[in-house]
Amino acid sequence: MSYVLLFSVFIIATCGLVYELIAGSLASYLLGDSITQFSTVIGCYLFSMGIGSFLSKYIRRNLIGIFIQVELLIGLVGGFSAAILFLSFEYVASFRTLLYAMVSITGTLVGLEIPLMMRILKSHFEFSDLVSKVFTFDYIGALFASLLFPLLLVPHLGLVRTAFLFGILNVLTGIWTLYLFEKEIPWLKTLKLAMFIGLLSLLAGFVYSDRILGFAETASYPDKVIYSKYSKYQRIVLTKANDDFRLFLNGNLQFSSRDEYRYHEALVHFGLAGISNPKRVLVLGGGDGLAVREILKYKTVEEIVLVDLDPEITNLFSKHEALTDLNGKSLSSSKLKIYNEDAFLWLKTNETKFDFVVVDFPDPSNYSVGKLYTNSFYRLLKKAISEEGVGVIQSTSPYVAKKTFWCVDNTLKSVGFQTVPYHVYVPAFGDWGYILIYNSKFTIPNEFPSGLKYINGEIAKTLPVFPNDMVVSSKEVNKLNNQVLVRLFEEEWEDYAH
Repeated sequence: MSYVLLFSVFIIATCGLVYELIAGSLASYLLGDSITQFSTVIGCYLFSMGIGSFLSKYIRRNLIGIFIQVELLIGLVGGFSAAILFLSFEYVASFRTLLYAMVSITGTLVGLEIPLMMRILKSHFEFSDLVSKVFTFDYIGALFASLLFPLLLVPHLGLVRTAFLFGILNVLTGIWTLYLFEKEIPWLKTLKLAMFIGLLSLLAGFVYSDRILGFAETASYPDKVIYSKYSKYQRIVLTKANDDFRLFLNGNLQFSSRDEYRYHEALVHFGLAGISNPKRVLVLGGGDGLAVREILKYKTVEEIVLVDLDPEITNLFSKHEALTDLNGKSLSSSKLKIYNEDAFLWLKTNETKFDFVVVDFPDPSNYSVGKLYTNSFYRLLKKAISEEGVGVIQSTSPYVAKKTFWCVDNTLKSVGFQTVPYHVYVPAFGDWGYILIYNSKFTIPNEFPSGLKYINGEIAKTLPVFPNDMVVSSKEVNKLNNQVLVRLFEEEWEDYAH
């Protein structure tokens, strides 16, 4: 029996860390700034565990019965936490208050578990042996959870179903403890009924997780959600309204099919049309294949290398009929090689020089993306561009986030690039900015491939012209060890939202 209870320690440790990881991931997904969210959630959770451990000393009778009740409460609160937070995000004004209230309640209950279990086990082991065994199983459970969460749970189950699964495990732990000690527990029938009602509730939540998340996303997205999935790296949502398809990554709009041609024509042709006889092109990000579609309009291009971290994106845009129509089946081109790798790490090992490079990453809303806008990354990028080559960086809105935009420009200049900042109006986004980079020379092109919907020689001349309200004096450089760009981005977009 004692080793069965030690196995319970392993289970509850795994569950406890998973709830913590779910809360941190969900806060990052909904609120942005992953480091801040994870840091504050973990701090609040650990502090609450300390409160729970402190409170455990006041429990003096019916330890086993209290432990079982704690397991039921943790299972219900932790199990329903992700569903409640997703459902309430669009409706609760003080969402952060609700988030940290749930983190605090879960943490306090988790803090009660181990002290109670140690007191239940104290008659089975010597004290030193008891402490050693309990904490060994506790830490092994934590390691197991930390590996299981990113590699298996999030990509295959998602946050909502994962929370319900571990809520079920907590309740099952309580149920088998109840049957191990049923002769020592008062109110046995009432407790059994409560445990099975709790278990059935969590099972129902697990089965209907997709419907719960679908209902939550209906509130978050005005158009019909036709595809949604958690990958290892992000939440992917595709919506449709009439003939308009929109892609969202972690809640942030990536494109609208009605006007994406403006964004991608400006992204690609302003630079590529100015290169004589381009042959080799690199695309970093851009797993939707829309930039590749534009690049393929240049007959001299012989090779395109696409590096996008998430295989779920490249697979989606390679197979979904409406999306392959949109990108012209560009991801199936014989000229294209796809690498689903981290662009930073890929550039470190790259030895090829490219005539044109497109850097089409999401905005620097968190530190994992912000590293791709640092001077360290741009030094690697500089090695990948030929002496006569040109590149372009997607650089957010120079109207909403002017400090962010010009910080990107400063960072590029700091590693030796010549730059040409420019911008274009895209209805789905507003005024959007890019920064063209080159080593030796660049002339704004007059001629472009036939059949373009937006850009031409006359339009191209106007793109580098900025009104006064989009220009700001800034000398800040985004470095890997300070990531000032993420702070600027968060501050400017938050001010704009309010």
